[in-house]
Amino acid sequence: MDTLKTIWSFPLFSFGDGTAVLVSQLVLVALVLLVGYIGSSLIARVIRRRLAQTEMRPDAAHILQRIVYYGLLITVVMTALSLLHVPLGAFAFISGAVAIGVGFGAQNIINNFISGWILLIERPVRVDDFVEVDSHMGTVERIGNRSTRIRRTDGVHLLIPNSQMLERVVINWTLIDYQIRTIVRVGVAYGSPLKLVSALIEQAVREQAEIKAEPPPLVVLDDFGDSAVIFDAYFWSDVGGERELRQIRSDVRFRIDELFNENGIVIAFPQQDVHVSNAAPLEIRLLNAAPDKSGAGT
Repeated sequence: MDTLKTIWSFPLFSFGDGTAVLVSQLVLVALVLLVGYIGSSLIARVIRRRLAQTEMRPDAAHILQRIVYYGLLITVVMTALSLLHVPLGAFAFISGAVAIGVGFGAQNIINNFISGWILLIERPVRVDDFVEVDSHMGTVERIGNRSTRIRRTDGVHLLIPNSQMLERVVINWTLIDYQIRTIVRVGVAYGSPLKLVSALIEQAVREQAEIKAEPPPLVVLDDFGDSAVIFDAYFWSDVGGERELRQIRSDVRFRIDELFNENGIVIAFPQQDVHVSNAAPLEIRLLNAAPDKSGAGT
């Protein structure tokens, strides 16, 4: 027991003002840091689950969770330093050296970390937003310390550094609201009753419950094409991404096909008419082929 007491009270090192750090203090600090880290993680998870049951937006809940988590970690570290009786001036030189090392060796990490907090504070991109980055389209699932995780429409996950989310052109489809305008194009054969075609297309659009009545749908005759008369139908919908838009456009096209069949209107397809001039008759000659060795013609 005397040996254990001696080891427990053995001074490991001391600071310039004579403050000694004992083995017992170091062990206690290690326990405080371990328990504090585990406790902070558990409290942050509980807060996240509780906030998920409320009406708070996921991005706001994520910000609150991270603030609580890092606040608890800072409190744990300050408590550990107070148990060691460490004067803050002792870290002046160390902190300066660390700052220089971080500036040269970990600037990308610090850049992404700060960019992550900018994304959370300014909120140009939020959790559950539907975004488009470099032709990749998907839903933001998480804004982490280093990167932003995006789930693409095909299920693939993208990890994009936070700094690039601020430096690149990012299209946020749902930043202000979920109203998105889309278009359905259809071509009909020449000779079709164009006024009836426009009315049927508008009817097919208005019958879809997912399409908004305000702003009203708009059907325009876009062009007289090579093989068809082209109509465009513009309408607005409250959707969360491209997948829902595709489904709505598909439903509109199915309904247009049904209405056209009921009214005898033909959806055009690529075709080309060939006109042969009869100014001069065509001369057609039948020539006998030379016989082969067996005597039969070829």
